[in-house]
Amino acid sequence: MSANQNFQKGGASRLTLDVLGQLFDSKALQNVSFRLWDGTMWPDDAPRTTTIVLNHPGALRHIFRDTHTDLSFGEAYIYDDFNIDGDIYAVFQLAEDLLLQKWDLVKRVNLGLKLLQLPGERKIAEDVRQAARVKGRRHSLERDRQAIAYHYDVSSDFYPLFLDKNLIYSCAYFERGDEDLETAQERKLDYLCRKLRLQPGERLLDIGCGWGGLVIYAAQQYGVKAMGITLSQPQAELATEKIQQASLGNLCSVEMCDYRELDENQQFDKLVSVGMFEHVGQALLPVYFQKAWNLLKPGGVFLNHGIAQNIQVPYQDSNFNDRYVFPDGELVAINLTLREAEKAGFEIRDVESLREHYAQTLRQWVCRLEMNHETALHYVDEATYRVWRLFMSGSAHGFETGRLNLYQTLLVKAFEQPSGLPRTRADWYAASI
Repeated sequence: MSANQNFQKGGASRLTLDVLGQLFDSKALQNVSFRLWDGTMWPDDAPRTTTIVLNHPGALRHIFRDTHTDLSFGEAYIYDDFNIDGDIYAVFQLAEDLLLQKWDLVKRVNLGLKLLQLPGERKIAEDVRQAARVKGRRHSLERDRQAIAYHYDVSSDFYPLFLDKNLIYSCAYFERGDEDLETAQERKLDYLCRKLRLQPGERLLDIGCGWGGLVIYAAQQYGVKAMGITLSQPQAELATEKIQQASLGNLCSVEMCDYRELDENQQFDKLVSVGMFEHVGQALLPVYFQKAWNLLKPGGVFLNHGIAQNIQVPYQDSNFNDRYVFPDGELVAINLTLREAEKAGFEIRDVESLREHYAQTLRQWVCRLEMNHETALHYVDEATYRVWRLFMSGSAHGFETGRLNLYQTLLVKAFEQPSGLPRTRADWYAASI
């Protein structure tokens, strides 16, 4: 047996256990244990909610290849250097505990040298999900199309495995807290319509309409003439098919179009954007809100629904999400969003946080995805399944810890006072689904 083979048989295991012992204390391991490729359990054999399974001697080296971002951890997971068995959410708390540790330079160097002694080779098959390679100027029309296609143009059979029947890919609204996902998503659709105070015959524009769920609901339940736009061809095609099946072709439509390409001669009574705002980018906020202002009739309202970062809580942009989930996605603090909306001329009428709602939504999505793991592999590869499992559970953790928030902002294009809107929000809560 060669020296290298002997090392891989026993030396790598001992070295891995040594490194784990220096990285984690007993408090951090209340809910998480490690299992090595040779079956060794660490720190002990006691049952825990989560087991991180290191699949080969070089796993730990790949996980900590880049300690400045989450990229190496995410890639090590999706490319099967390690598995996460059980409760995936405990892993994010473990990572936070690790980041809070203060190590001096000597310990950092010592750990780095030990990790470098572990095997470093990894072969990634060419036919599995690869990092995004978008080209062109950031947030140009063409590059945005590439970014949207990378995320959304996955098998049309994949998303239904964890979304509701209407394929609503945004925060649900849990009025009581114990609703199932189907009920909570339909309540969200109705809540949006109530906030917009839709009336029969009005023209509604949905910017970033997904698979057309809100467009169809608003036409069916509120009698509006609704138009949706998306940059994803599969979304536009499926949404159009659903509209035809519902015999709503006279009331609503979905087109492939960027918001910047819309003809401003088209005037709308109401505008809504749900879950698209994260793709705009801070530099283009003036363009985004000015376009909305120009498309909206005087007295019309615009409901903008988007994720924001919390400037009071340390938050690091996810390199993993940028490369494997949402290329060029940006989270903007709510104060910057409101400032740009006001600069465009809008009056801010209401700002509501739905942070807890999104955490609950994401947990339900992850649960449904995990239950359909085997089915998902008929439509996507294991790496793609793991990308969604990791980013959705990580996002849930972000909302639960306050690093992320979700705001619905109601804006009005008012030229005179009063605004023309009711004095209270009572009509938003007048009835429930």
